[in-house]
Amino acid sequence: MALLEVTQIRYVNATVRLDETTAAQVDQYAAFIHAPADDVVDKALAYVFSKDRDFQEFLKTPEAAHVTPALRVRRAAVAEVEQPQRKPVAGMESGDSVRGLKA
Repeated sequence: MALLEVTQIRYVNATVRLDETTAAQVDQYAAFIHAPADDVVDKALAYVFSKDRDFQEFLKTPEAAHVTPALRVRRAAVAEVEQPQRKPVAGMESGDSVRGLKA
């Protein structure tokens, strides 16, 4: 048995609109926990999905398998997917996060 279990995660880029207040709070929470804003959104949604009992029941229905995709997903190039995301050093932001804040 291996001592380490490595799980590979496949990331996609998606475009979503957020209320201005929510976007500001995502940035604030990311600063609070010293994590990228993308991780805050990803983990917050995963948490909500796992805690919502009605949603968990819905996932067991045939209807859940036939949902029309509404999220605008941009498929990344192979080289982009293989690059692991770097965690910022406390108090520092990556160039990508700084560009995202200026947009």
